[in-house]
Amino acid sequence: MHSRLVLAVAGWLLAAALAIGTGIAVLGLLGRPLTGPAERPMTAEEIRLALARDTPVPPSPAPADAAPVDVSGGETPGAVPATGRRLVSTGAGSLIARCEGGLVRLQSWTPAQGFEVDDVDPGPDDRARVKFESDESGLEIEVRCAGGMPVPRISRHDD
Repeated sequence: MHSRLVLAVAGWLLAAALAIGTGIAVLGLLGRPLTGPAERPMTAEEIRLALARDTPVPPSPAPADAAPVDVSGGETPGAVPATGRRLVSTGAGSLIARCEGGLVRLQSWTPAQGFEVDDVDPGPDDRARVKFESDESGLEIEVRCAGGMPVPRISRHDD
């Protein structure tokens, strides 16, 4: 009887250890730590790839009697940008902003080392903003759309 109890407790401990190990492994595969924030900053490579995906698309054919109009913004003749997207990088952090339909949206924001996000209003709206703070200083990036492209305004403040 005593050996049966010991065997049952050992089996239960083994099952519990396997369940915990499996849970930690699955969380590791998902890229989220067991403790800490659920969001993670984008790496420089992820930012580069996100910007590279925004490629121009050919314009739709114009009616035969339509006058030619340059809608490319002077960057790529004969192509209409799918969306206006811009990377804004500062010493306090980076963001990717996108203009669509006259509204701006922050797609991602990443504080630099030593900074954290204090406040964020990602839009979509006529303006979007993020504040990066450190122990010594802070920086706010406000973005609006002009001509279909994000235009940042950066303000610094010391604590």
